[in-house]
Amino acid sequence: MTSPLEVREIRAATGPQFTLQRGGATAIIVSLAAGIRQYEKAGVELVEGYALDSIAPGAAGITLAPFANRIDGGLWMLDGASQQMDITEVPRNNAIHGLLRNTGYQALETSESHVVLEAVIHPQHGYPFLARHRVRYELDANGDLRVAQTLVNDSAGPAPFVLGAHPYFKLGTAAPEDLTIRVNAHTALTTDDRLIPMGAVEVSGKLDLRNGKPVPQSLMDTAFTDLVTDDGVGRHTLSAPGGRSVSLWHDGTVSHVHVYITNEFPGRSLAVAMEPMTGPANAFNSGDGLRWLAAGESFTMNWGIESQLG
Repeated sequence: MTSPLEVREIRAATGPQFTLQRGGATAIIVSLAAGIRQYEKAGVELVEGYALDSIAPGAAGITLAPFANRIDGGLWMLDGASQQMDITEVPRNNAIHGLLRNTGYQALETSESHVVLEAVIHPQHGYPFLARHRVRYELDANGDLRVAQTLVNDSAGPAPFVLGAHPYFKLGTAAPEDLTIRVNAHTALTTDDRLIPMGAVEVSGKLDLRNGKPVPQSLMDTAFTDLVTDDGVGRHTLSAPGGRSVSLWHDGTVSHVHVYITNEFPGRSLAVAMEPMTGPANAFNSGDGLRWLAAGESFTMNWGIESQLG
C-alpha cells in the first residue's frame, strides 16, 4: 500500500529521500544504495549523517549486496573459471562493498513509518547472476529502526552471496572518545596489510570488547565473530556516561560484526561503524559464511538500531 510519504529528490546527490516518522523518531532513507542518511530519536542523532548534496562519506549507512566488505583482488573461482570483478578499492586492489553502491533503488512500498526499496543486480564482471536486493526500513512504536535485507535469486541456478550494511553510530553531540563500545563476540579475524582475513584469534587485550571499553583512539578495522546472542538476538552498543546508549541488534543470520573506527569521517575526530554481515571479507574465496541461494529462492537478514535515551 502506498501513501503520500514525504519524498525529496530535487538536486539530491543520493536520489529520492524518504522521511519516516514514528515514536518520536525521524529517519531519512535514500535511494542510492538504499542507505540511511539521517536518523534521530527524541532530538538525539544516532547515526553519522551527511548533507543532501553529498554522497555517503565512508559508505555511511549504505547496504551491501551481493557481497560485504572486500574480495581479494576482486577475483574468485566459479566452476573452475576465474571471475574478475571491477576493482573498486584501488589502493588495496580489491573489490569492496558489493555491486550496488552506485545504484538507485526503486520504492515498492511507502507509508509514514516504512519504506521498501529494491534494486536489480544484473549479470556483470565477476558476478554472472541475476538477483534482486530488497531493503525494508521501518520505525516501530518506540522509534527504533528495523531493517530487513532480502536477496532474491532470479537466475536459473544457484547464486552466491553475503549481505551486509555499513551504519556509523553516534550519541548526539557526545565526543566518540568519551563513549564506551561493547561488542559481544568471542573471536576476531586477523588480516594482512590489504585487510584480507588470514585467520582467527580469541579476543584479548584491546580486541576484547565483551565488557565494554572506551572507544579506542587508535583506529580499528576488524571483523568479530562467534557472536553472543540472547534468544537469537545479538546486541553491540555504544554508551555514554549517564546511561544513554545506542545499539546495533541483529538476528541469527548475522555471523560477523565489523568494527571500523576512522579519523577520516568529515567533521568528526573519530567515527564508529558497527557493520552487520552474514559473512566476512573475502568469503567468495574462503567460503567462510558464503551462502548459495537456489534459483527462485530468497534470503533475509534482519537487523536494526535501538536506543536508550532516558
